[in-house]
Amino acid sequence: MSPAIPLLLAFGLGLIAWLAARSKAWAFKRAAPPGTRAPLHSLPNYHGWYVALWAVVPAMAFAAVWAGISPNLIVTQALSDPAAASLPAFGVERDAIIAEAYSAASGSAAAAFNPAAGALVEPFAQAIRTYGSIGLAITLVLGFAGGAYAFLKLRPDFTARTRVERAVMFGLLLASLVAILTTFGIVASLLFETIRFFGFVTPAEFLFGTHWGPDPMATPGANLGQDYGAIPLFWGTIFIGAIIAMIVAIPLGLMSAIYLTQYASANVRKWMKPLLEILAGVPTVVYGYFAALTVAPLVRDAAQGIGIASASSESAMAAGLVMGIMIIPFVSSMADDSIAAVPQAMRDGSLAMGATTSETIKKVLIPAALPGIVAGVMLAVSRAIGETMIVVMAAGATARLTANPFETMTTVTFQIVAMLTGEGSFDHPATLSAFALGFVLFCVTLALNFIALRVVKRFREAYE
Repeated sequence: MSPAIPLLLAFGLGLIAWLAARSKAWAFKRAAPPGTRAPLHSLPNYHGWYVALWAVVPAMAFAAVWAGISPNLIVTQALSDPAAASLPAFGVERDAIIAEAYSAASGSAAAAFNPAAGALVEPFAQAIRTYGSIGLAITLVLGFAGGAYAFLKLRPDFTARTRVERAVMFGLLLASLVAILTTFGIVASLLFETIRFFGFVTPAEFLFGTHWGPDPMATPGANLGQDYGAIPLFWGTIFIGAIIAMIVAIPLGLMSAIYLTQYASANVRKWMKPLLEILAGVPTVVYGYFAALTVAPLVRDAAQGIGIASASSESAMAAGLVMGIMIIPFVSSMADDSIAAVPQAMRDGSLAMGATTSETIKKVLIPAALPGIVAGVMLAVSRAIGETMIVVMAAGATARLTANPFETMTTVTFQIVAMLTGEGSFDHPATLSAFALGFVLFCVTLALNFIALRVVKRFREAYE
């Protein structure tokens, strides 16, 4: 039985409950003596929604929980059948046979090709029918019981509107807590694995070491920390994302914003601003292709043309240039909004005093809009240092502590991908190092966002 059937059944019960409660509320209203005011405390629709919520919410909550626990119950019952006695005691082969039998019994697969899985199809089908029927029956009972309980409480003076609005407020509160709880979950998962990593490597060796060369297949030894110095990764992240990319993004983004707000006509702005912001919607993997296939060879050839023989086809310069292009819309949009928020009277006053347009921009508009511009730059930096695909495809994999932008260089995000997609165990320091890198990156981006908010709050100007 499909897991969607109990959910559809719960919605059907809710619709029936809504119609029945609404009809009962209208009956209360029609029962009022002619010429008198209706005795209802709340409109009939609120009575309907109150009963519908009682019918739907318990049934849907159970259906969701049942969809999570019923697969384990089904597997347990099916494996108690004598046909499962020939299965391996444990291992990948056992799991593959069980998965194949389950898929065939549930209809996800046409048939089971493994004879051992074929023998289990009928026990799995019987278990699916059994627990599907149980889930359907309990969903019906809960929906009917909740709807009946609420229906019997309806009276002309029943405060249905207050109760419905309270339920809606509770739902909105839960929705607002999703982001907060997700953040706590991210921090907890990163922190737990980071602490495990620091059981192998000390924080000082990790944060201040200058050699990065973890081996996921090596047995952890006494001098493990000398291979987990993350300074080259931090430098590569800063060099590509916060230096080269910002050298590209800040001037181009700021000049684009100045042109669009101060020089462009309304028709030009109407077309150019959406076209500029299209860059923000391009998938990062497309930027990676562009960096690897177009920009990187051009950078290498240009560097070799001016006598830099060490220039590589994968370089920090190529990745930084494309990353800077990618975050131009972030800088431009924030600067555009900040400049546009400066009152027109300030611009007019500057021009009336004899200043030119360029002097007005430099002396009046930019200083007034500076908090918003700085905040946009900080957010763009946090976006750049967290970029992965461009670095993976264009910057290289070598952890190198150098200031030569034409050499290969790697970043924190690249190493996170490399450590988590290898063949090492999750208990190995090399794999756990990815979580430590992710925790450091999370703290850095969080600090940048906090600084951006503080800058806006501290230096924001209020205009009438």
